[in-house]
Amino acid sequence: MAGAAVGVSHLVQATRAGADYGFAILWVLLLAVISKYPFLEFGPRFAAATGSHLISGYRRMSAVAFWIYVGMTAGTMFIITAAVTIVTAGLAEQLFAMGWTNFGWSALIFGICALLLWFGRYPGLDTSMKVIITLLTLLTLAAVLIAFGAGAGTEAARTESPSYWNAAGIAFIIAFMGWMPIPLDAAVWHSIWTGERSKQTGNRPTVREARYDFDIGYGAAALIGLLFFLLGTLVMFGSGVPFAAGSVAFSAQIVDLYSQTLGSWSAPLISVAAFVTMLSTTLAVTDAYPRVLSELWAEVSAEGGESAMRLKVYRIGLLVVPLAALGVLYFTADAFTLLVDFAASLSFIAAPVLAWFNYRLITGDQVPPEAQPSRGYRIFSLCCLAFLVVFTLIWFYWRFFS
Repeated sequence: MAGAAVGVSHLVQATRAGADYGFAILWVLLLAVISKYPFLEFGPRFAAATGSHLISGYRRMSAVAFWIYVGMTAGTMFIITAAVTIVTAGLAEQLFAMGWTNFGWSALIFGICALLLWFGRYPGLDTSMKVIITLLTLLTLAAVLIAFGAGAGTEAARTESPSYWNAAGIAFIIAFMGWMPIPLDAAVWHSIWTGERSKQTGNRPTVREARYDFDIGYGAAALIGLLFFLLGTLVMFGSGVPFAAGSVAFSAQIVDLYSQTLGSWSAPLISVAAFVTMLSTTLAVTDAYPRVLSELWAEVSAEGGESAMRLKVYRIGLLVVPLAALGVLYFTADAFTLLVDFAASLSFIAAPVLAWFNYRLITGDQVPPEAQPSRGYRIFSLCCLAFLVVFTLIWFYWRFFS
């Protein structure tokens, strides 16, 4: 969960939020984390309670819900995969300085991730995530503590924040919230990963165990998002330096600004932390979409229900999704911030729909009563849903009528 969440939303969007608006926009990060929590938590809860995943639940709940999810997945998976990979590619060039293009690095990164998942499958993903997220958390926390120790927080608090109640500001807030800390699609991914973890250990988790596992991952993702936001605020806010349009230049810009403030010795620390951040996301996303495709195939095909056929479709997905994402990158590599904002906005617009599906599913007759949310939790979930709907309507107003 944390490996999938920590990536573009953190390194790019959270850093940009802090750099552009400082502490004034911290409330957006907090609301995004709070409002998405119940609908993402419903994924592993459903898997633990029913032994199935959300895709199967959508199918049984309503054909309309199932095919809407299929449409959303088809419309976003190549763009999201491309967006996370191009940032990883930029950071790889910044770190290793091989003189390669974004496209070349992206192809290599996809190849490495696909090979690991082809042969390692879920155990390979699980082990890699534990190492990567632990390293990332320690490196990022160290960088933030160093920044505070250098007195950057006092300067950031004194600097006046620009207004964000305008078309550009609202558009960025929507993009920021769309992926902070992760798109709601990840509820489906986590419900599948919960099942894969059960197969790996031979033990089906209880609802309480599944929620505990989710809370650790979600809490880590939220904490690391806050840390990157603080880094952007402490190091970049008020610097007056505009963001570069290319991923390699953007990556170099982040590292340069950090090293100017914290000292040149910090550049390797920041470079490694940023690269590890994006590598974890690329690996998780490279696994997630082929896994979703295999489960979708299983739902619509009698043959797909067999494990051999699922594995075959999964491996086909490991080839097709990265190749299609490379096609997207071929045409958009020079405008990566636009690509990121577009993909994140799509995720935010889809969020209320997926949130409603997940709420109906977890409170419906597919889930045993003892595993369903309490009355207070249901009220909290509906309040979060109302917030997502209202903010989406605000986006439509600012986009088409302001």
